Amino acid sequence: MYSAGRQFLQIPGPTNTPLRVLAALAKPTIDHRGPAFAAMSREVLAGMGEVFATAEPVVIYPATGTGAWEAALVNTLSPGDTVLMYQSGWFATLWRKMAEKLGLNVELIEADWRSGVDAARIETHLSEDKEQKIKAVCAVHNETSTGVTSDIPALRRAMDAAGHPALLMVDTISSLGSIDYRHDEWGVDVTVGGSQKGLMLPPGLSFNAVSAKARAAAKTAGMPRSFWDWEEMFAANSNGFFPYTPATNMLQALNVALDMLREEGLPNVFARHTRAAEATRVAVRHWGFETQCSVDAEHSSSLTAVRLPEGRSADALRAEILASNNMPLGNGLGQLADRVFRIGHLGDFHDLMVTGTLSGVEMGLVACGIPHRPGGVDAAMRSLSGNSQPAVFDKGSTAAQIDTSANGAAA
Repeated sequence: MYSAGRQFLQIPGPTNTPLRVLAALAKPTIDHRGPAFAAMSREVLAGMGEVFATAEPVVIYPATGTGAWEAALVNTLSPGDTVLMYQSGWFATLWRKMAEKLGLNVELIEADWRSGVDAARIETHLSEDKEQKIKAVCAVHNETSTGVTSDIPALRRAMDAAGHPALLMVDTISSLGSIDYRHDEWGVDVTVGGSQKGLMLPPGLSFNAVSAKARAAAKTAGMPRSFWDWEEMFAANSNGFFPYTPATNMLQALNVALDMLREEGLPNVFARHTRAAEATRVAVRHWGFETQCSVDAEHSSSLTAVRLPEGRSADALRAEILASNNMPLGNGLGQLADRVFRIGHLGDFHDLMVTGTLSGVEMGLVACGIPHRPGGVDAAMRSLSGNSQPAVFDKGSTAAQIDTSANGAAA
């Protein structure tokens, strides 16, 4: 049956693709061996350096983020090497499974999926590794399954305090272009990214930002690699080309997306995401629900994972909202299946899209008969307007006047 109106995509990635980016995707494909392509690819590679906040090289693959995970591992490690991973959520779990499939020995620090990477636990683990068998520490900056952002500078300090030479690898797939991230300043060796979230593109491109230390490790790493080989990329990229046919139209679109991020300014982009996240959490708290993230300082600016009360189906709520308003929301993953739903607020959006999303959720709560305190959308709107005070109505007036004064007096 036809559903009127456009789909209101509010999952935490892939995100809404702006019209300017879609137009670039639809442009005629250019010669990937010609001078126009070389000029464009140099612009794109430089632009990605700005987004990663690095002067080191960035590698672009025609792949999803999963490919960039693999590239990070196979370029720097050898079969049987030990890596330390922190189980902060579903995507940290998947990266761990990949490492094991590749023949790496994974030392896993278990966690509760409600908080970020505990730097103190990492420091303790590395300090106990007297023989320095651990070759890399892998962490997820923003765990898309939980809405938790980890403190990467604290993790770097912990590794330094332990005096351990392991490489630091960080997944920024749902934070890059949405949450402040600094590859060089934070001492990260390999950063993994993807195109389909903060960069506002469809899925199809992934990235490795590579430190000099990681590049040196690659010279002696023994993992088999061909398609993922950094050195072949570096050699071709130096002239503006790729060692195989690249995703030409996706690169054209990425160039436009990078221009859009520059126009807005990355600090403004990050602030916009933070405001949306705060307003969303205000609504969630008003409704009477918990977020999956239990640590205030670690709330994600990219998405919010909402816990429903015991006995209530998050999947049933999502299905109702999709059927009634054509608005997809993110499902719970792994141990959070049917337990949480995830609201994406990243990429190309503005305040009206945030309040529209929350309106759809509140209508769904009513339709599903899930007990909640009404008015979450109003609370979010006050948050977005910079006024945290509840609206007060002068019942003696012929027209109700909303009080926005700081002291709560009638207008």
